[in-house]
Amino acid sequence: MWRSLLLRGTTCLVQVATPRLLHQRPSPPLCARLLTRRPLHRPPCGLEPRGEGYFLAHGGTRAFKKDAKSSVEAPVSPTTITDIKQYLRTKEIPFHDGYSCLHTPSIFVEPSARRDSFSLFVDKTTGQFLCKDTLVEGSWEDLQDCLEVMQKEEQDFLSPRVLLGYPESVEEQEDREWELREVQRIWSSSVPFSDLPEDEAQLIKTMFQITKISNATLKRFGVRLFKPTKSLVFPWFGGPDSSLKGVKLLSAQSTGTDKVIYNEATVPKCNSYYNLFGLPLVGRMDAEVVLTGHELDTLAVSQAAGLPSVALPRGFSCLPPILLPYLEQFKRVTLWLGDDIRSWEASKIYSRKLGLRRCSLVRPGESRPRPVEALDRGKNFGHIIKSSIPAAHKSIVSFKQLREDVYGELVNTEQVAGVKWGRFQELNRILKGHRKGELTVFTGPTGSGKTTFISEVALDLCMQGVNTLWGSFEINNVRLAKIMLTQFAMQRLEENLEQYDFWADKFEELALYFMTFHGQQNIKTVLDTMQHAVYLYDINHVIIDNLQFMMGQENLSVDKFAVQDHIIGAFRKFATNSSCHVTLVIHPRKEEDDRELQTASIFGSAKASQEADNVLILQEKKLVTCPGRRSLQVTKNRFDGDVGIFPLDFHKSSLTFAAPIKGRHKLRKLAGNVDKILLNLFLIPPPNKKNNCDI
Repeated sequence: MWRSLLLRGTTCLVQVATPRLLHQRPSPPLCARLLTRRPLHRPPCGLEPRGEGYFLAHGGTRAFKKDAKSSVEAPVSPTTITDIKQYLRTKEIPFHDGYSCLHTPSIFVEPSARRDSFSLFVDKTTGQFLCKDTLVEGSWEDLQDCLEVMQKEEQDFLSPRVLLGYPESVEEQEDREWELREVQRIWSSSVPFSDLPEDEAQLIKTMFQITKISNATLKRFGVRLFKPTKSLVFPWFGGPDSSLKGVKLLSAQSTGTDKVIYNEATVPKCNSYYNLFGLPLVGRMDAEVVLTGHELDTLAVSQAAGLPSVALPRGFSCLPPILLPYLEQFKRVTLWLGDDIRSWEASKIYSRKLGLRRCSLVRPGESRPRPVEALDRGKNFGHIIKSSIPAAHKSIVSFKQLREDVYGELVNTEQVAGVKWGRFQELNRILKGHRKGELTVFTGPTGSGKTTFISEVALDLCMQGVNTLWGSFEINNVRLAKIMLTQFAMQRLEENLEQYDFWADKFEELALYFMTFHGQQNIKTVLDTMQHAVYLYDINHVIIDNLQFMMGQENLSVDKFAVQDHIIGAFRKFATNSSCHVTLVIHPRKEEDDRELQTASIFGSAKASQEADNVLILQEKKLVTCPGRRSLQVTKNRFDGDVGIFPLDFHKSSLTFAAPIKGRHKLRKLAGNVDKILLNLFLIPPPNKKNNCDI
């Protein structure tokens, strides 16, 4: 039945609510996303111009939506590169073995009209495909379905429209049109630097610390100035016609020191912004490229080194696999993401996606700062790029090869310690930070608030830029998301429903994902899902709540302690190999109510405490006259050995264990239209009914 629908071009491969997909795949494919990209609802709050400033505006009724993008499920049967190659051979489809993708002729373009005979790219890890000629994309199962139809109907190509979903609703059409108008409005309202007076252009460059970047370079990359917010505008040109797909606005904020804080916002929203800035300037015959984490760095590399350079859309936090086909043509990729340890770690992870044998890394250091700073200091770009080290490594290394890494850790002590918590300073004092590749075991008495506490700890890190995946097997994702949203807003939103859309929009921008499992689960399925998420979303932190749900009914005949040891060992191996922090919640053994928990109280404690880098215990001292007193005890810290305990004060109104932020500005509600871009650039709190005041 579906084949006849496919031939009529009406098959739905993407359905937001209750997916019914070909092969009943659990994760919806990304078919034709670049052709049909759109927001699901119009932002309900924003900023309006008034005088010389901008004020928060709050719209009318809100539109409910249902979006599955933040949920992560593993394929029922994960595809391997061997399976993909074997299938293509059986269909007599030629392919080239690329660095991260297989290259095949596009089946969505007539043979006579193909500009490039191998323009369809199939990801070796996920099987996801992209046709660069038509921008159609989808899952491996989608491609199989299309090939089966072609073979049965004896066709030599298919129209790309067969992979489009149901027609857009009126609301979706309006939102997509609004988004396109917003992109055009910002672009047409911005001014090229060549049209600015020399003194004004120099002032803007000074503000952004890019005085060494010439107007010619800015013009070549199409960079403009959006005067209302004094923001730089970086265009996203894409598609076969190189049309304007989106924009990124960058504002600069002085800190009183030599450093500048950059704030950025994109249209469309960041989770749909797939621009490789600088890609239109890359020639078809270019074999070398420098990959940076910022648009300003790309400008600096292009000007100083004269090499093709592109910037990742979200910096070092993410390299979406859908962008890999655009980097396949290069025989050498130099990753120069920044001068800090986090960028260095990210570049090593990205080199695995891109292919180790062709990647080289610019090691951060005083003599190798980020490109825009290197340009300002007059550094030799050619020497820095030539001194980059190969990403490929052997199983055995000498200290000579490790020497610079050891020195880098000594110089960057604070950054090596990991990402700091914003709400838990005592946790920073003991653990020093949150580090990749570690395993944390967390336990506490039943009903003491383990899930609530660990959700705030994870949320805190996610707000600092740590891409997070939640595996909650005990409570469903809706309840967990409600808890985290309350902690994010630090107030009960059921009492302030008019603020829900504001906080939900900001919460949606976090790199936070949820597994869709609930109840007993097989460990292999969970690990496959985690590996899938690490590759697709560059996950840095996985929370498993809790381990007991991994020990399913099928293991009743096996020693439960042996099963638990196997599961803990699997998570330990995953954390190390994936350079991803895993937090594992484990219930304690039954203890007397008046006894404090210890490391030995962890269920099956031997393997858990041995493999863990950190052991955290939520202590609760039960009282008769009032609620119990809680404290967090760190009993193991492999990083530097510090352990300790500190009290926790639970705030029921916000479900937080951290003191609420004081002195929050209150804003008057204003009626009017929305300007989402300005709201993202200037994170102004939502309107509040009490203590209203203007900015």
